[in-house]
Amino acid sequence: MPSTVIHSFVHDHDSKKLTITFVSGIKYEYKNIPLRVYQMFKAAGSKGRYFNHYIKGKYKYKRLKT
Repeated sequence: MPSTVIHSFVHDHDSKKLTITFVSGIKYEYKNIPLRVYQMFKAAGSKGRYFNHYIKGKYKYKRLKT
């Protein structure tokens, strides 16, 4: 099921960075995301709900220029 909040995401396993593009077009890079957290995020039925509970506010991030 497509997310109404998250457009796309990619995880760099080496650097542990998760880049999320929201439907608004804004991109954020989250740091030190464990592979297991990424795998659970990828498998989640609701990406937005998983993001809000397990990623948002728990990892350092920065907004990327689009």
